Amino acid sequence: MSMGRFISFEGTEGVGKTTAIDGLCQRLTQQGIEVLRTREPGGSELAEHLRQIFLNPAHHIDADTEILLLFAARADHLHRVIVPALNMGKWVICDRFFDSTVAYQGFGRYHGDAKALAKIELLIEQFVQIQPELTLWLDLDIRLGMQRAAKRSTADRLEANDIAFFERVHQGLSYQQQKHPKRICRIDASGSSEQVAQRIDAALGLS
Repeated sequence: MSMGRFISFEGTEGVGKTTAIDGLCQRLTQQGIEVLRTREPGGSELAEHLRQIFLNPAHHIDADTEILLLFAARADHLHRVIVPALNMGKWVICDRFFDSTVAYQGFGRYHGDAKALAKIELLIEQFVQIQPELTLWLDLDIRLGMQRAAKRSTADRLEANDIAFFERVHQGLSYQQQKHPKRICRIDASGSSEQVAQRIDAALGLS
């Protein structure tokens, strides 16, 4: 059996990742492709418990601890969920992966500090044995995204940050895209969900 495909989605808050992933998984299933949909932090039983801790607004967690929690969850997620699914020939569609750690912690928390980014890169090198084949960065005006996100349920610990934080996160995603242009594809997330779906399918070679 051939290896599956590992596709991750990235973006700041309210860009429409959930809608885009819903649509992609449905289209792939209709084509007879076996799909595993997952997310980070989370995706495995242990990682989902760590996600609850990570996103709980009642917890005051420093940036280094955030990074280590994320990589602990990621390691379990990879070993127990992602790698086995790929070995079975499934497509793995993941809502966020390590590019989010670079953007949210490396830039959002640490303002792009070189030492912080180096720590994250070392953890990627040591604990991430397989990277996404393609990362789809849904890019949307930050203020518009935050307005959309505000209409959802109560903000979690990350969503509660101010616009300056998310501007730095956007800067981090741009940094990653420039660093890995062959892997990270910027998708214009403006317009209708159908238009965004067409851009995603084109990037995946499905259209």
